[in-house]
Amino acid sequence: MKREELNREAIVALDKRHVWHPYTAMETYIQATNPLVVVGAEGAYLTDADGRRYLDANSSWWVSTLGHRHPRLVKALVEQVGVLGHVSLAGITHAPAARLASELVALAPGAGQEALPAGERLSRVFYVDNGSTAVEVAIKMAAQYWAQNGRPRRTRFITLSGAFHGETVGATSVGGMPEFREVFGPLLFDVVHVPSPAEEGGWERAFAEVERALKASPDEVAGVILEPVVQGAAGMQVYAPAFVRAVREATRAVDTFLIADEVFTGLGRAGARFACELAGVVPDLLCLAKALSGGLLPFAATLATERVFSGFLGGRERALYYGHSYCGNPLGAAVAREVLAVYRDEDVLGQVARKAPRVKAAFEAMAERVPGVVRPRAQGMVGAVDLGGGGYLSGKGWRVYEAALKRGLYLRPLGDTVYIAPPLNIPEATLEELLHGVEESLREASAG
Repeated sequence: MKREELNREAIVALDKRHVWHPYTAMETYIQATNPLVVVGAEGAYLTDADGRRYLDANSSWWVSTLGHRHPRLVKALVEQVGVLGHVSLAGITHAPAARLASELVALAPGAGQEALPAGERLSRVFYVDNGSTAVEVAIKMAAQYWAQNGRPRRTRFITLSGAFHGETVGATSVGGMPEFREVFGPLLFDVVHVPSPAEEGGWERAFAEVERALKASPDEVAGVILEPVVQGAAGMQVYAPAFVRAVREATRAVDTFLIADEVFTGLGRAGARFACELAGVVPDLLCLAKALSGGLLPFAATLATERVFSGFLGGRERALYYGHSYCGNPLGAAVAREVLAVYRDEDVLGQVARKAPRVKAAFEAMAERVPGVVRPRAQGMVGAVDLGGGGYLSGKGWRVYEAALKRGLYLRPLGDTVYIAPPLNIPEATLEELLHGVEESLREASAG
């Protein structure tokens, strides 16, 4: 049976009648928004229903780090779906999950440090299906570990102002952006919020608050959770790796856990394979998603040290009773293995090292040349500027968004923060096209 083809108007009509969009004021969307209707994507570009191409400046919410439809990832997916599409991972296993776990621990922070004690190595992989659940299981692992290993009072977490760790209730609880958490306040557990190391006053001030909170109640803190080096949803706030290193030492001093949320920064975005490596730190738990499946499938993982894992050994009552139907899905695992292979074969981290200085220089130049553009910053393949202090709900960035669309750029802002996080393997000529288009869009918006 031939599938009915819908034109642009029919797609938009169905969409506005039935689809509830994320992070979208739906009344305004339904009444006034003329949305992009994307019908295809390849490399760094999206194609709409009118045949126009748009440069995908944020890798479609940071997931398509190897561009869209990388041929090797598509081939791996097709080959795997012809053999095994899905099977539960509860008490059984399959080759893609087992092989991927082995490859992840071989690449994890600290894997090459021979002097690192066995218990401190990230040696275990728990599969989930997105970044929120990767964080959620890390929270539960930490809390349950202490509950059944002699320190049941350890139930609180320390987190940063401006933190974003996901959408589930636990992940929302450890978040630090009021726009995303205040309405759910009665449902959330209590956490200790400390200033962001990216705020005025520097990382030393933020660390002093972390250290104070740890020393004030060392028997109550289950862990400290960080987005290492770059706080993404807060507006691409960049801070010194020294802060991560200091927090690692502080958690060691009171023997509690450090959770690294590398959902955004993991696999090269921040300039190293993992942002933790910029600080020379091995966390107790590491959350990985987005780039892991190259934008093809919902797939994620939480890596744990052998010490954390060993705290769940024993009888059935000590098991981690957590998991999802698609946990360790063979399709996702097969694609993730190919993602890691592409990173190796195409020297993706080397590409980042070559392009990152250009991103930094371009955003610094934008702040010098365009009126109203402030706080240029960059880390790895992330570049950002602000258009004032309006925060996430500001509309200033959306004027830039509209100007960028006319230039063939999809440049979704974070309030008054305009940023790029393009595919890591974006060709250098295409990167130049993007950077030029961002500056011209900023200039048009500032003139209006």
